[in-house]
Amino acid sequence: MGARKGKDYIERLKNYPPETWIGNEKITDPTTHPLVAPAVKSIARLYDSQWETDKKEHMLFKSPKTGDLVGSSFLVPKSKDDLAKRRKMHQVWAEETYGMMGRSTDFMSAMMTAWYINSDFFGKYAVHVRNYFEYIRENDLYLTHVLIDPQVNRGKAPSEQPDEFTYLGVVRETDKGIIVRGAKMLATAGPYADEMLVWPFHLRKPTEKDYKYAISFALPMNTPGVRLIAREPFTRDSVYDHPLASQFDELDGVVVFDDVLVPWERVFIYQDVERVNTVWKLNSNAFTGHQTSIRLQTKLQLIAGTVIKATEMVNTNQFPHVQDMMGEITTYIELIRAAVLASEMTSEPNQDGIYMPNVTPLYAIRNSGNRWYPRVREIVQLILAGGLMYQPSNADVFNSPIAADIRKYYRGAEVSADDKVKLFKLAADIAVSDFGSRHELYERFYAGDPMFLRIQTQYSAYDKSQCLALVDKLLSKYGISEKV
Repeated sequence: MGARKGKDYIERLKNYPPETWIGNEKITDPTTHPLVAPAVKSIARLYDSQWETDKKEHMLFKSPKTGDLVGSSFLVPKSKDDLAKRRKMHQVWAEETYGMMGRSTDFMSAMMTAWYINSDFFGKYAVHVRNYFEYIRENDLYLTHVLIDPQVNRGKAPSEQPDEFTYLGVVRETDKGIIVRGAKMLATAGPYADEMLVWPFHLRKPTEKDYKYAISFALPMNTPGVRLIAREPFTRDSVYDHPLASQFDELDGVVVFDDVLVPWERVFIYQDVERVNTVWKLNSNAFTGHQTSIRLQTKLQLIAGTVIKATEMVNTNQFPHVQDMMGEITTYIELIRAAVLASEMTSEPNQDGIYMPNVTPLYAIRNSGNRWYPRVREIVQLILAGGLMYQPSNADVFNSPIAADIRKYYRGAEVSADDKVKLFKLAADIAVSDFGSRHELYERFYAGDPMFLRIQTQYSAYDKSQCLALVDKLLSKYGISEKV
């Protein structure tokens, strides 16, 4: 089949919808439901964009298996130019969603690219990983993933929960595959994804009782026995009043597995605590960090542009403290840009001649962005202040008996009330809405606990040799009796 277009994605989703529940309502058609369809349409636009004439060169490449054009999010880089091609592809999709869809189609394909490159890690299941990667590449499928156990009792191991299948585990084996039961979270974009990758994010205790939880596999979202319980949607009807929430609300949820059959060919890790505990060696963060950094850069560019225009509209951009805070945002943007380029320029080929982005500068962004984004959102609140709170409730007010009041009292410095309200509605969607609050929480935790991430990647696993060498160089030059 090769790379899809938007209509292909929508048609498949319509024919094979996940079992999704929003409250007590079962969503039978995510392509038309008012709370899900806007996100579906946004993803469809991504698929269409890869076929646009001026973008095809870096959005598509020839499949090494079939010769069909497939998405560059599946490209295995054999050069730094290939890494640049992946960057341009990520940039196109980030700009299509303004950085507001953290689990766009290229995130999971980036992860699966790393799994494919390092498939030998999976031992006797390596062929399953390779076959699955080729399957999703040739069909251009959209994946979500679930990694985390539900927050039931984090003080106890999975086997110590009131029901041993509260967390996802193996019930039994069959000739066709394994039967699994339990739940996982947080299936971002699950209600409109084609498939999901399942693996345990937390380290498992190497005890016999916990082996049944040490599994990884992939399944179609519409597999019998799988259902997704979605959070409250933040989708809004009006693009004018909620320009982001009306288009880019990524539904999150808990996936329940009710004695689900996982075919053997879809199993990647099976009751193997050692592999679960060392899956980080696949270095999938190199590719996902490349994608997420580019997405965050785009997101911050949107926010910077919003506050720059908003302060120009009311002439607060002349104040030094406002300029300083806006400069803080653009500083973060340029640090991300530099890290992304550094990850490409300092990459080295592995033994197979494959180039993976240098993960070290990308870790620096991942371990800073989770602190930068809450600060940037605070800056929007500090700079625009009451302007985020007093905008009229909806666009209909411009066609009401009080329209003259709106045009007089809501205008800016040499800008109409219509244009000013529209921009401040965008700022409010970012800074004070429920949609905006979810994004702050997402940026804080999407990669894991910020403190442990920094400890692991910026201290424990960080190459300290150059830092220590400088100290040793200095101290070795003088003794206890020497003077400067």
